[in-house]
Amino acid sequence: MDSENGRESQNRANWFSRNEKIIDRLLGDRSSIICLQEVWLGNDELVNMYEKRLGDANYRLFKLARTNNRGDGLLTAVHRNYFCVLNHRELLFNDFGDRVAQLLHVESAIPFLQNRSSSYVQQQSLIVNTHLVFPHDHSLSIVRLKQVYKILQYIEAYQEEHKLGPMPIILCGDWNGSKRGQVYKFLRSQGFVSSYDTAHQYSDSEEDAHKWVSHRNHRGNICGVDFIWLLNPDKCRKPLKTSWNEAVFGIMKYLLLQVASLPEENAFALLKADSSDDRITYSSFCQALCQLGMVHPDRVNSEEMEDLWSEVDHDGNGAVDYKEFQRCIWSPKCYNQEEEDDTEIDVAEGSIVTFEPNDETFGFTVKEAVLFPPEVEKGMWPENYSLSDHAPLTVVFSPVRMPCSPRTPQHP
Repeated sequence: MDSENGRESQNRANWFSRNEKIIDRLLGDRSSIICLQEVWLGNDELVNMYEKRLGDANYRLFKLARTNNRGDGLLTAVHRNYFCVLNHRELLFNDFGDRVAQLLHVESAIPFLQNRSSSYVQQQSLIVNTHLVFPHDHSLSIVRLKQVYKILQYIEAYQEEHKLGPMPIILCGDWNGSKRGQVYKFLRSQGFVSSYDTAHQYSDSEEDAHKWVSHRNHRGNICGVDFIWLLNPDKCRKPLKTSWNEAVFGIMKYLLLQVASLPEENAFALLKADSSDDRITYSSFCQALCQLGMVHPDRVNSEEMEDLWSEVDHDGNGAVDYKEFQRCIWSPKCYNQEEEDDTEIDVAEGSIVTFEPNDETFGFTVKEAVLFPPEVEKGMWPENYSLSDHAPLTVVFSPVRMPCSPRTPQHP
């Protein structure tokens, strides 16, 4: 944090006192799992402070610094009385923002009764802690989306590698984006729910988008960007690549409409470039994505561009006419930047779904979710709050038995 007297890092008394207060609050909350971002891992004294105090309180700590010696990073602490850490992984994006993520595979330390078989089980979960890049300009929307896409790809790969059964997935962090953005919509399309919004019965509507805040950023703006996402194993999910393609088209439309200020007809003209037969070619499609700043290994790579083109060129004839452009890029049915979707994701039409009869597993219900200080729950930021420029979010989950979801839809 910065202060009136310069950077806090230059004043030991200031950063030491503030971090002592942060740890006091963390210990007072007595959370079973703590996920922190922007921890000054480059300062050995500060790191030792967290390790000593949290370690003495029986937490096991996992630290991960951002790449290229950025100085800060992630810290996840797991209370040994409540969870055993079966495995942990470090995900390095190696991208524009030098961002990273932690994946922890945990199991409840205290077994609970499974009623039907009268046996005791220990619930397993996957926990992710991350901090996405700040959207300094519109071109970084696709970078943030790609970071989340990588996280979900990594989770799927981890589950497949270890042959894991259905279990809840919890994503924690500073997402540097609000409920109106594509990251939020992308995660919703994958079946995740915002724990805080679930607890307070807020919808995805524009009306509910500003009812709470969690951050005052370096520009002085207040916004809600800190989420604890929950995906239960009973959720039916779209194929991950389908959600990714939809989200990319959403950003594409947003850039065309809001940033380039192009109406529908002019947007089509930009995409078809110099094509003489009034159709979009693959070459002109790629050229337009480059013009919009969407093509880069940290954004859309060449393989993903081919996937996007296959989605647009649905009949495979090598060109996209105006109707196909409307249906895939400009259609209100596509998942775009301005739209809100209040409905649960359903299985895609025409897909094959298989169910395993009588299969049950355990998930979580959201019992409570609280932001501190209380003013932020009303969309206001108190001037006298100095603990952080973020409001800590605490969520209480309760285990519940539920049916397994159908397997991921596979198109015939």
